[in-house]
Amino acid sequence: MRKIPNHGTLRMTKVAYPLGLCVGLFIYVAYIKWHRASAAQAFFTIAGAASGARWTQQAFSAPGSATRNHEVFYGIMFDAGSTGTRIHVFQFARPPGETPTLTHETFKALKPGLSAYADDVEKSAQGIQELLNVAKQHIPYDFWKATPLVLKATAGLRLLPGEKAQKLLQKVKEVFKASPFLVGDDCVSIMNGTDEGVSAWITVNFLTGSLKTPGSSSVGMLDLGGGSTQITFLPRVEGTLQASPPGHLTALQMFNRTYKLYSYSYLGLGLMSARLAILGGVEGKPADDDKGLVSPCLSPRFRGEWEHAEVTYRISGQKAVGLYELCASRVSEVLRNKVHRTEEAQHVDFYAFSYYYDLAASFGLIDAEKGGSLVVGDFEIAAKYVCRTLEIQPPSSPFACMDLTYISLLLQEFGFPRDKVLKMPPSLCNSGP
Repeated sequence: MRKIPNHGTLRMTKVAYPLGLCVGLFIYVAYIKWHRASAAQAFFTIAGAASGARWTQQAFSAPGSATRNHEVFYGIMFDAGSTGTRIHVFQFARPPGETPTLTHETFKALKPGLSAYADDVEKSAQGIQELLNVAKQHIPYDFWKATPLVLKATAGLRLLPGEKAQKLLQKVKEVFKASPFLVGDDCVSIMNGTDEGVSAWITVNFLTGSLKTPGSSSVGMLDLGGGSTQITFLPRVEGTLQASPPGHLTALQMFNRTYKLYSYSYLGLGLMSARLAILGGVEGKPADDDKGLVSPCLSPRFRGEWEHAEVTYRISGQKAVGLYELCASRVSEVLRNKVHRTEEAQHVDFYAFSYYYDLAASFGLIDAEKGGSLVVGDFEIAAKYVCRTLEIQPPSSPFACMDLTYISLLLQEFGFPRDKVLKMPPSLCNSGP
């Protein structure tokens, strides 16, 4: 019986996975250093990146450095997602009297996710230390003591029992405290879904110029992780604000402006959690019967094992006619009444990241290295093609039919028509050499 890893042999591209596209660290460093403390405190409330403005001022007061009259400084962000832990090492430069710019990003990812060590906390330290060594290699020694170090965990830890999650975070904090970098009392924490979406929205719109240019139209953000998925945009229509369910709106104060964002995180609708739901499984529980989990979204001849959140499931396809239609019907059942549809979303320019990017790149919908744009209907076309050819030649990933069908229907549930264009850059943060 073939063992399938938790990502289902899905090819991973170089895209920097959002805890946003850098989890708003770009703004965390660039904005807070050069603006008044009250505004900084407001951002910390959103990004959750530190304990307060006093610590921020300390972080960047020394040592200063100038290269061609540009002051240089650094920041380190760990993104502890459900399928892996990623480090972003950022280098910023600030010309005299101007806003800092991101000049280089170093990125490295390790699998599995931090949550995989819930029952062996000590083992989690090895990967964290390995990633810290990456930061040491890319940040000059003289800057270490002034470089802030932060870890934000997302859906993987949100799905764990509270006590297990806190033990993992405490171990990471111990490793951080022993490092030469600048750490605060709140350097390690779990980011709630709304803050995750808002932080990514901030980063996208800052780096695309929307926040720096008053009056310019902002862009929306779509992120599909392993355990959760987020949608965030700035509504322009009053009807959107009035019709939004409780918990879907959040206020953000930044750059002397107040933004009332539509932002929601759907825990359990990330790609890996959705796979389990489509298969008929339950988080954290192995299948009860001898047959394991059977799905029309898998090849009829497929038999294998799939590991998800430390549980190994036996999975198989079923003989049936019209696999796409059957798979789409099952996915629709899983999504029914779980996603709020907003009409305004179809009129906003959206950027899509993480598994949206990976699936699009894996099946040739965009260039794997350069990214690109596609329309929502491209996922449906790809899903129909893959599902209907399962009998002839199963794809390299046994989950291809399921994943493409899920993404296609999820986007439509959000309110996007099939001709809606989505932009997919490989990494907005990776502007350095």
